[in-house]
Amino acid sequence: MIHKRIKIAVDAMGGDFAPRAVVDGAVDACREYDVEVILAGRENIIRRELKRHSISSLPLTLCKASEVIGMGDNPLDVVRKKKDSSIRVGMELLNDKKADAFVSAGNSGAVVSAALFVLKRIKGIDRPAIATILPTLQGNVILIDAGANNNCKPYHLAQFAIMGSVFSTYMLNCAKPRIGVLSNGEEESKGTDITRGAHDLLRKSSLNYIGYIEGKDVFKGTVDIVVCDGFTGNILLKVAEGTAECLSKALKEEIGSSLLAKLGYLLAKKSFSNFKKRFDYSEYGGALLLGVSGPVVISHGRSSPYAIKNAIRVAKQFAENKIIHHLTSDLEVSQDLLTFAKKPSLFDRLFKSDKKQEQEEL
Repeated sequence: MIHKRIKIAVDAMGGDFAPRAVVDGAVDACREYDVEVILAGRENIIRRELKRHSISSLPLTLCKASEVIGMGDNPLDVVRKKKDSSIRVGMELLNDKKADAFVSAGNSGAVVSAALFVLKRIKGIDRPAIATILPTLQGNVILIDAGANNNCKPYHLAQFAIMGSVFSTYMLNCAKPRIGVLSNGEEESKGTDITRGAHDLLRKSSLNYIGYIEGKDVFKGTVDIVVCDGFTGNILLKVAEGTAECLSKALKEEIGSSLLAKLGYLLAKKSFSNFKKRFDYSEYGGALLLGVSGPVVISHGRSSPYAIKNAIRVAKQFAENKIIHHLTSDLEVSQDLLTFAKKPSLFDRLFKSDKKQEQEEL
């Protein structure tokens, strides 16, 4: 039987350190993960970076894209103006089945817009959501949505929970993931109209929903999936990153403050190294965009070559574990969505999408 490599399309121009960091990470991924990488971007710039490597035996190819979407660009430019951007071209490769997954460390809003325009939504999902993995005292937790949707309705959060459950089950091997809605208290009276509505929907579903979870409990490992709107989720993610960086810098300052502290560091060097690895975002590679009809991984804008390499690894796992297939055909997901939709009063109040509002938000 002929071995078929997973093909990953990569936005070579996306990220603060592109294209060098992206090219370096892609080369390392080809060597370590048995994947084929297609670099989308400006050919002359990419080839210049590739000259620093020995790639003659690597399954690495280029796909020309003359335009670049900057971090400050309007996300809709990827659809309206810059149709030959590296993000759009990479997404088209995925849509045309010339790639099995797509990775970008570029403008996340543009990646979401391109995915919606090129790949389209999975049937039954109104809004795609960004699912990112965070470390906890007990292992990992999935945060969904981490930034794709600022304005949500209760049924959007319910759909995020369903997608997060499928991701956790089939990619992280968590048999019955515990789900919590992020709120300002555990009592049912707390939260907003949106969180209370989502709470009512989820407790009637077949998902393993345990109720509200407070911010202080996210990293304790109380749940496997934290559900919230993208505005709240992105703030939580950035606060977590900032806290980790602050603690790391403060720890370095303390270690360098005395000879005794330096000696203590040498004795516990391995433990410090393990701690850093556990809370370093580059270890996790990137976040998954769930709800569109193809595997898309969004990496941190400051991704190093190591982070890009890991993002490609995550994209490979995303494709190999057939997450899209499970999102579209898993019976539990279908039954949950159908159960909600079969209740006319609930559907009219919560599930009838306001297409005009969605277009305005995009």
